[in-house]
Amino acid sequence: MPDSKANQVPARVGIDEFSTNSALVDGVRRHGAGWAAGALASIGRLVGSAEFQENARLANLNPPVLHALDRYGERLDEVEYHPAYHRVIGDALAHGAHTSSWADPRRGAHVARAAAFMLFAQVEPGHACPVSMTHAAVPALAREPAVARSWLPRLYGTGYEPRLLRAAEKPSALLGMAMTERQGGSDVRATTTAAVDGGGGTARITGHKWFCSAPMSDAFLVLAQEPSGLSCFLVPRVLDDGARNPFRLVRLKSKLGNRANASAEVELEGTLGWRVGEVGRGVRTILDMVQETRLDCVLGTAAGMRQGVAEAVWHARHRRAFGKRLIDQPAMAAVLADLAVEAEASIALGLRLAAADDAAWPAGVRDDAAGAGADGVRMGSDAARERSFARIATALAKFWVCKRGPAHAAEALECLGGNGYTEDFPLAMRYREQPVMAIWEGSGNVVALDVLRALAREPDSAEALADELELQRGVDPLLDRALGRALSLMSDARREPETAQWWARRLAEELALALEGALLVSHAPSSVAEAFLSARLGDDRSLGLGCLPDSARTAEILDRV
Repeated sequence: MPDSKANQVPARVGIDEFSTNSALVDGVRRHGAGWAAGALASIGRLVGSAEFQENARLANLNPPVLHALDRYGERLDEVEYHPAYHRVIGDALAHGAHTSSWADPRRGAHVARAAAFMLFAQVEPGHACPVSMTHAAVPALAREPAVARSWLPRLYGTGYEPRLLRAAEKPSALLGMAMTERQGGSDVRATTTAAVDGGGGTARITGHKWFCSAPMSDAFLVLAQEPSGLSCFLVPRVLDDGARNPFRLVRLKSKLGNRANASAEVELEGTLGWRVGEVGRGVRTILDMVQETRLDCVLGTAAGMRQGVAEAVWHARHRRAFGKRLIDQPAMAAVLADLAVEAEASIALGLRLAAADDAAWPAGVRDDAAGAGADGVRMGSDAARERSFARIATALAKFWVCKRGPAHAAEALECLGGNGYTEDFPLAMRYREQPVMAIWEGSGNVVALDVLRALAREPDSAEALADELELQRGVDPLLDRALGRALSLMSDARREPETAQWWARRLAEELALALEGALLVSHAPSSVAEAFLSARLGDDRSLGLGCLPDSARTAEILDRV
């Protein structure tokens, strides 16, 4: 009998996923979050453990089940998750992956939270949806002092209780969103759900929502029409007296990926909600929230890229073919290095945006906006610049990084051969997962057009982005050419915004690539930066994956994985 273990790749477990991720370690230190390195290493060991990875596998293997009615035919409207899912999300909340940056604002807090979020999302992405929405809801709730005083302390909690109980009985609270409707999709202004004023800042809401993620959350931000326009409301699942707020779960979506997390169609029937923000200004109320969830789409995609390249490199280091380890075969090494460079660029961009949050929200949010600026915070010049930068750069990153996620996952999966295509290995899950990041919070066209909107309506954002790019002018001729192309297109788009809609996606791609290149030239090792510029911004960039010809540079890049 042949040796059944010969040339078999060992399981990639028992690894500190933080300390072995050089791009993440460097970014955390660079952006002032070095104080969190110990805690992040603890998370890294947790998510790299065999137990956590088994929980992640089970959570995706056993999708949520809807229980619309109880055995007596009464409305129940609950979703049953596998216990492994609860263990995963409980760990994420215990380590502050949801709201630690708001609960304990200090230098680097948003970067530290972004790193924690990425570590958990790298191994199990489904739970990251309610974690992200809870994080993103904080600045929206802060616009309504009475709501903020009641709910923000709950969102900052680090305990986890999955049952639907009164908020006062739970150690923390999770928030979801119910925005999209069947007839409107991304066009939330087409909302037909209606709200009837109930006095005291409340309303009774009736209508439907086509996508409601994480329907077992404790409360939801919901958009509904009032006579003066679209307003935003906080809708709890359980009221203060213990009664269930009408929140009918019609069915769960059968999704391509994101299977550990439930997404539901819901109906609201005189459902009680508390208004958040100004009457008729619901879209304005949720803008900060959308900014944060878009950033988490970037972080989640980058985390998936990290998982893909880490698994692929691990396989190549332990598998032999044609007389050599796979990683020593030039063709494979070039592909792996290219995957690593793109993952590092995405991590660098995501953490730069998180650092912009740190600058824009130096004191977190407050439940009393008296005396503050239009956004509920006192804005210094640095904070204002960083918010302007983040406004457009987050949209660019959302477009490009999330657009690249599926192709990156496919290439990483292929490195494992037939094993990669089976559900026994994690990259099949990742391949199904990555497309949702490009769709959630605005698909490609929506986000590319939002870049144009920012250029037209918020000129400070264009200036802040140009300033950021110009910092690296003159460092490398390839980067200089890319900066010239990108800034010229941006100037054309500002001058002819209607015509620019035809090439909005090209504009977003060029600006995003230039920004990634500038960040890597500024901070990454020369091997990484030069490889990125050659493969993504050079004359041979059309060659795509596997176009890195330098073995020494390739080895340096792979040593960072």
